[in-house]
Amino acid sequence: MFSLFNKQKVVPKLPLSVDVHSHLLSGLDDGVKSLAEAEDVIIDLLEMGFKKLITTPHIMSDTYRNEPQGIQKELDELKSHLTKKGINMEMQAAAEYYLDEFLYTRIINKESLLTFGDKYLLFETNFISEPLQMKEFIFQASSQGYRLVLAHPERYGYMTMEKAEDFRNRGVLFQLNSLSIGGAYSKSVQKMAIQLIDKGWVDFLGSDCHNRIQSKMLQSLQESRHYQKACSLPLLNNTL
Repeated sequence: MFSLFNKQKVVPKLPLSVDVHSHLLSGLDDGVKSLAEAEDVIIDLLEMGFKKLITTPHIMSDTYRNEPQGIQKELDELKSHLTKKGINMEMQAAAEYYLDEFLYTRIINKESLLTFGDKYLLFETNFISEPLQMKEFIFQASSQGYRLVLAHPERYGYMTMEKAEDFRNRGVLFQLNSLSIGGAYSKSVQKMAIQLIDKGWVDFLGSDCHNRIQSKMLQSLQESRHYQKACSLPLLNNTL
């Protein structure tokens, strides 16, 4: 006899099909260490319903001096590896720029930068204090047509809701880390993430996935009420 108690619980895949922030090109930064590790992470993301990953290696003048040619080379190797393994995931690459004098100078000199989609430029800052050149950087980059996306705003110690509102009024878009919602970084980061979700001040969700541990943690977020609420916002992920 049919019994409701024998039915397996099915967790529906949420409508997020594009990830805009990860570190899946081996050897370029603090992300995956090999093609095999990248493959495992990508399979986990595929099982979550992702169909396209825009991976974003760090570019930091004092640590990760990545350039477009090197990033493209690693991307091509990863895509070839996935094809050989029969893994159907669309892969693109941009970068996660660290806002320092190096990046600011490149903006002032109008040098070409790696972007995704409609000239979206993903950038991060230090975690302690707002950079002195932050507002001037926003103005200069926006004037050149870049659509600035601040990576994980919830993780910065200097961030307040008032400051977040000011940045958004200046045209800065926010990319929230999914793992922040589950408290992976700290309770204070989780609290800020939930406040941004409740305000509707989230434009992109990103995995910021560096390894298999994080991809497994992401899978466990699927039923989280706040994660589902974030996914219900008018996110730009699936427009890419």
